[in-house]
Amino acid sequence: MIYTISTLVNNQPGVVADVTAVFRDRNVNFKSISCAETEEFDVSQLVITVDCNSATIKTLIEDIANLAAVSKVDTLERNDFVDRQMALIKVGFTKDTMTQVMQIFEVFRADVVSMGQETITIEITGDEDKVDGLIKMLRPHGIRSLCRTGVVALKRGDE
Repeated sequence: MIYTISTLVNNQPGVVADVTAVFRDRNVNFKSISCAETEEFDVSQLVITVDCNSATIKTLIEDIANLAAVSKVDTLERNDFVDRQMALIKVGFTKDTMTQVMQIFEVFRADVVSMGQETITIEITGDEDKVDGLIKMLRPHGIRSLCRTGVVALKRGDE
């Protein structure tokens, strides 16, 4: 099962390494990871998605919570949070395929950020399904390069 873990940590050197060591020690690979400072400069939010079983996630959460630099750790439930990721995708085009490629961008609300003679680079922001859907539609046109961020997530509502 896919789990999304949101952790508030001290914004200091080595903290991300300490948290990720917990996953290494449990032999759990990341599906995605992102980290950046929050509205408070000295606090960062680390969001990690993993594919594991419920016993493993429970152990991971306990181990992370015991780290000195961690102030809060949550497992986010699917309907209780909003998540997004961003991707930059460079796709090939020809004179004959340009209209079709542009229509795909429009359907997915992707923005053109750069254009060359044979390639066009776009930016898309959305949940994982939206980004995956665009990638699937662009593959037949020849994706030349692709870079994605990790998932960023916040709980819904006032919490």
